[in-house]
Amino acid sequence: MALAANTTLAILKSIVAVLTGSASMVAEAAHSWADAGNEVFLVIAERRAEKPADATHPLGFGREAYVWSMIAAFGLFGVGAGVSVWHGITSLTAEEAEADYLYAYLVLGAAFVLESISFFQARREVRRGARKADVSRVTFLDKTSNPTLRAVFFEDAAALVGIVIAVTGLVLHQVTHQPVWDAIGSILVGLLLGFVALYLLRRNMDFLVGQVADPRIRETVLGWLRERPEVETVSTLHLEYVGPGKIFLVGSVDLAGDGSESEAAEELQRLEDHLEERPEIARAVLSLAAPGRVPTTGDGFQ
Repeated sequence: MALAANTTLAILKSIVAVLTGSASMVAEAAHSWADAGNEVFLVIAERRAEKPADATHPLGFGREAYVWSMIAAFGLFGVGAGVSVWHGITSLTAEEAEADYLYAYLVLGAAFVLESISFFQARREVRRGARKADVSRVTFLDKTSNPTLRAVFFEDAAALVGIVIAVTGLVLHQVTHQPVWDAIGSILVGLLLGFVALYLLRRNMDFLVGQVADPRIRETVLGWLRERPEVETVSTLHLEYVGPGKIFLVGSVDLAGDGSESEAAEELQRLEDHLEERPEIARAVLSLAAPGRVPTTGDGFQ
């Protein structure tokens, strides 16, 4: 959802939270403030990741997407989850107070509509990506190298579930006249946000420390190399994500024939150039295989 919309919702939820004293509304306000901040970090993530490679960063700046996405996830955990759980716990023993939740329901209803629009847009992107990769949507969401798409999808989904929890807490509070339900709603929203934040943190960390590429991409590259007449065998092949949709390829091959060292170097350079013509290959580095090296099979040394 756009930054302006998230900020507006955060302000409205904060005002209603003050007017009603609702713990669930405090949780929703914290969630929206976290989302507004995350929107900034995710935009930075996309822009920084698109910077072209230079002499000091030959593989490009793609991994910055994971760094900024991790910062966004930390914000969701600290501001969204932390504030919601803490305020919910401190409100468990609160006394019943007179409150009109009409404005709370109106704001939450508007938030649900806006979050639904954003969620279905993200869902459409996920469906398109899953179809292209020929995998299930769940698998695509977990494996995609695009951290911003993963973050938007799960944060929007959490926002919708959080609104339902908050409304349920408010309704139960009104029906039973027990404020504990409102407090429980705040705690549940916080736990939901904490779970989402920890998942996003783990996946971004996986890509930062070196997430290998989809095995099917590896098999495609391996098959292409084996079909080249100048390649006798492929001994090692490693493909690792260095940014959203960008892969660093390292391998060793045994070339056909007994050409000179300079001829072999030229042959390897031609192979690297051909590989780097593929949009997903950020950099390819091939070397001659050591004599007697057993050719790679299956997953190789990935």
